Amino acid sequence: MGKTFNNKAWFMVLPVVVLVAFSAVIPLMTVVNYSVQDTFGNNEFFWAGTEWFAEVLDSSRFWDSLLRNLAFSAIILAIEIPLGILIALTMPRRGLGVPVCLVLMALPLLIPWNVVGTIWQLLCRSDIGLIGYGLASLGIPFNYAADPLHAWITVVVMDVWHWTSLVVLLAYAGLVSIPDAYYQAARIDGASRLSVFRYIQLPKMKRVLLIAFLLRFMDSFMIYTEPFVVTGGGPGTSTSFLSIDLVKMAIGQFDLGPAAAMSIIYFLIILLLSWIFYTVMTNSDAQG
Repeated sequence: MGKTFNNKAWFMVLPVVVLVAFSAVIPLMTVVNYSVQDTFGNNEFFWAGTEWFAEVLDSSRFWDSLLRNLAFSAIILAIEIPLGILIALTMPRRGLGVPVCLVLMALPLLIPWNVVGTIWQLLCRSDIGLIGYGLASLGIPFNYAADPLHAWITVVVMDVWHWTSLVVLLAYAGLVSIPDAYYQAARIDGASRLSVFRYIQLPKMKRVLLIAFLLRFMDSFMIYTEPFVVTGGGPGTSTSFLSIDLVKMAIGQFDLGPAAAMSIIYFLIILLLSWIFYTVMTNSDAQG
């Protein structure tokens, strides 16, 4: 006797499908439509084909912003992943310290992105900011609004402060899921602290670290609000990432065609790099 299937369950996910269609699919199709058309106003559009895509790819502005994005993501991942693991390893596994540490780690994640940018903008001001004024008092000149290196340091430190907690919480979740039997066997064998981390803790954290790696890459590669609030993309174009250039092109210059083409290329780059990272890391996990 064959199985009876009840398709009424699909009605439960129908609201989600409708919501995704309105919030993602329809706007995406609008962007695709703009990317192959040109307009001279009065709501009149003309077919442009791949003209805007060629213009974006031939622009040095696009490639410079892309290199800044890649450099920023590489720096963020190189700092936040090891730092998050290190903090998670020092957190307590039992007792009152556990909820206290978890709450403290979650606090930066609850602050809106624009508020984070405003906080660090005030902190780093040399006249009234705690960090900026403190450095000036020590005779260390620091001006994120005029020095590109200082602007990069500010943006990187701000992102590390804001998002390292996410890596910490994910790494901690992986650590607490390790059975005590593994640690007992390691103590019996006389394994060192480094060996325990290398052969027990790190392999058990691989899956959550993969999630942390992908989330932090995608978010750092799409960063917009925090650097825009702090530096506005400056000084000059030193912190103008793809997202900032895209907004300036679409809203500031109202070049809808090139902006739409750039946003599609931007999306495809993120999708491709995320797929590469996921494939490489899952394959290494399977081989291990």
